Amino acid sequence: MKILTRRPVPSAEPQGSDEDWAIDEGPGELAGWSTGARANTSTLLRFGLWGLLILGPVLGLAAFLSVSHTPGPIRPTSAPSAQPAAGAQGAAGFAQLFVAAFLSAGEGDQNKLAAYYPPAAGLRLEGISQRRTGEQLTVVRLRQTDRDVWSVTVAARIASAHPAPAPSNPAGEQRPDPKADAAAAAAGAVHYFQVPVATAAVPGGASGYVALSLPAEVTAPARIQAPQLVYGPLRPALPSDPRTQAVTQFLNAYLTGAGGLDRYLAPGTQLTAISPVPYTDLAVDQLAIEGESGGEAVTGIPADGTRLRLLVQLRARSQDGIRIPLNYALTLSARAGRWEIAALDGAPAPARVQATAPAPAASPGASTATPGASPS
Repeated sequence: MKILTRRPVPSAEPQGSDEDWAIDEGPGELAGWSTGARANTSTLLRFGLWGLLILGPVLGLAAFLSVSHTPGPIRPTSAPSAQPAAGAQGAAGFAQLFVAAFLSAGEGDQNKLAAYYPPAAGLRLEGISQRRTGEQLTVVRLRQTDRDVWSVTVAARIASAHPAPAPSNPAGEQRPDPKADAAAAAAGAVHYFQVPVATAAVPGGASGYVALSLPAEVTAPARIQAPQLVYGPLRPALPSDPRTQAVTQFLNAYLTGAGGLDRYLAPGTQLTAISPVPYTDLAVDQLAIEGESGGEAVTGIPADGTRLRLLVQLRARSQDGIRIPLNYALTLSARAGRWEIAALDGAPAPARVQATAPAPAASPGASTATPGASPS
């Protein structure tokens, strides 16, 4: 690099004459830096700044990723809990519709059944469509046999649109026919059909269903022995018994609309009389009272706050004049010298079975005596 400097040129002319400008091509310094070093330093600084600008975001991203992937404290993970009820309601309704279509199917209804069970499209069917129908269809059993498979048992009565006429003898008189009697018994009975239903999620967050086979008729579900109840035996409802009076007044208001209902209810109890009124009058026939074993007469009222459960058996006259037997489980509460209705229970209360501890073994020579009994 050439630097223009002003220096005097030797001349024979005396001082004070004009000065000429000369080119100095030697190395020079400016403020202590050589010009080549300054150029190199500027280049390095420029590249360094660009490097920092590029590496800054990269280093920041790397730091973020390293923090996000740093293993934290190990937390115990619980296994996903099974949801046995998932899809149960839909599977039950699907099976009920399938059984209804199955019972009424005849020749030409293959496609109707195929909507529930696709292989039914090639099924061989006999008889005319709707020659029989299912009535009173209801699900009586529902159990999960696999992760996404439900076994649904549907109860139904079968009604025939064209019942076979009873055979007659040549004289025109009806004569018994075992086959006809068996057919009539089967028609009046309740039939049970078991349907396997598979379920799976479909787009849109809903569930889809399909039958894995045609319905299979099975036996009725087993009946169990009724549990023991907390009430004593049923006994006649004595008109002089304050409990009979309380339940009779309450049920008259509840079932026949006789008078207001609130005056028979304990504080905090909320019940509404049935509307429209289903019965015209009623008669309480029997009571089964908690803790009682006999038919002893009761005329008094216990202390306030005493609660008592009882089972009421009555006959109510419907609007067509027919008496209908009904049962009600009620809880009574004593207050201000009278019984009030504290609850219309959802079901009779079963007795709680209390486990009894084994009696301690008697020591040799020791005698046992009944409490309250005098020793012999």
